[in-house]
Formats: sequence, structure tokens, C-alpha cells
Amino acid sequence: MDLVLGSKIGILFSGIFLLIGMITGAWKYWEIRHSSEFKAHDYVDIAHRAALMYAPACLILAVMATFSIWSEQLSCILVVGNIFFFVSAVISYTFHGILKDTNNQFKLPHKIGNINLPPILMTLFMFSLVIVEIGCTFVLVIGTMKYLF
Repeated sequence: MDLVLGSKIGILFSGIFLLIGMITGAWKYWEIRHSSEFKAHDYVDIAHRAALMYAPACLILAVMATFSIWSEQLSCILVVGNIFFFVSAVISYTFHGILKDTNNQFKLPHKIGNINLPPILMTLFMFSLVIVEIGCTFVLVIGTMKYLF
């Protein structure tokens, strides 16, 4: 089967996120077993669940890229736009889980380890995430809808 590049990337990242979900699940289990409260760090749990949710999301993006009327290049950009922010989120959750530096990344001051980040960075990142993820998905849905109907 000859798939468009966006579909190939979506399928590949679906598998990568599934694997990350399984690895973070083992990490979560290890933390639960070794915790007096039988609980993993919040961001270990979040990284685990996010990776497992992004795995099927990537498959959905891959399917839409396959059936979209848009060019292969545009469909690829739309898929990769979403995946970039999926990866960024899981990386940040994983760092917070490793560093155990916060249980709420939106709490001021924004931190990564001992480093305080300017509040504008989180605002800009979240604004970009919302615009790119919703925008890219919206355009893919329209391209798929035009193909199907």
C-alpha cells in the first residue's frame, strides 16, 4: 500500500506513543509499589495517560491524511503540527515526573527543575498549542469530509 507521508508519520508516532505509554505505565507501577501512599507522581501518571491517548489520536490523523483532498505536503504539515505538540507535552510531563518539581505545571512560578521560566513562555506555548492542534485538525477534518462527501 502506498501511503502519503503524513499517514506514515502518523502511524509511526502512534506506535511510538503506545510504546511510551507502556514504558511510563511500568514506571508508574514501580512508583506506586514503592510509595507509602501507593501513588505515582502526578506527572508520571499524566505522561502515561497522555501517551496512551496520543497513540490513537495519531492513527486518526494518519487516516485523515490518507483520505484528505489536500496535497501530500499540506496533509503532512497538518499531521506533524499536531504530533510536534503531542511530543512536547509528553516530554514536559516526563521531565516533571523525573524531577518531581511540581504537581501543577501551570502554578506560578513555572518551573523545570530549579529553573524558573517567565510566565509568558507558558502562555505562548499554550496559545500556540491550541491554535496549531485545533487548526491542523480542523483543516484535516475538512479535507477528509470533502473526500468522503
